[in-house]
Amino acid sequence: MSHSVTIRTQTVSSSSTAVVINSGYLKTWSGVIKLLQLALGIVCVAIIGHQFTTYQYFVAAELFFLLITTAFLIGTFILIVSCLASLSTSTIIAKTIYELMYHAIAFGLYLAASLTFLVYVSNKNNQRGYEVLMAGAICGLVNSALYLLSTITAVRTYRGI
Repeated sequence: MSHSVTIRTQTVSSSSTAVVINSGYLKTWSGVIKLLQLALGIVCVAIIGHQFTTYQYFVAAELFFLLITTAFLIGTFILIVSCLASLSTSTIIAKTIYELMYHAIAFGLYLAASLTFLVYVSNKNNQRGYEVLMAGAICGLVNSALYLLSTITAVRTYRGI
C-alpha cells in the first residue's frame, strides 16, 4: 500500500530584550553580606582616596590599604553583578571553591591592611584628619569581619553542611 506523507518544518526564532534581575539574591544572607561589603568598601576607598588627594607624599600603609580596598571592592562588585544578572550563578558559584578562596584571601588581606593602617593612623593622632582616617581603618576592620563571615558561609556551602 502506498500513501503520501507530508512533512512540514517550521523555524521559530524568538528574540527577547527583557533583562532578568535576580533580586531574590539580595534577600539571602550571602547577598546582604556582599552588599554590606560593597558599601563599606566604597566608604573605605572614599576616605583613603580623599587622603591621597590631600597630601602629596604617600606612605606604604596608606597605599597598601588603598590597593586592598580597591581590589576587593571591584571583585565584590563583580560577584554581586554576576549573581544579580543570572538566576543560576548565585547557586552555582556558591558551591565552587572560588567563593571560598576569594573570601578567605579577602579576609586575610583586608585584616592585614586595616591593622597596618590602624597602627599608622594611631601614631599620628594629633594631626589633621585623624578622626576620619580612624573611621576608615575601623570600617576596614568591620569589612574584614564581614569577609570572615562570608568565608564561614562559603565553607558551609562548599562542604554542603
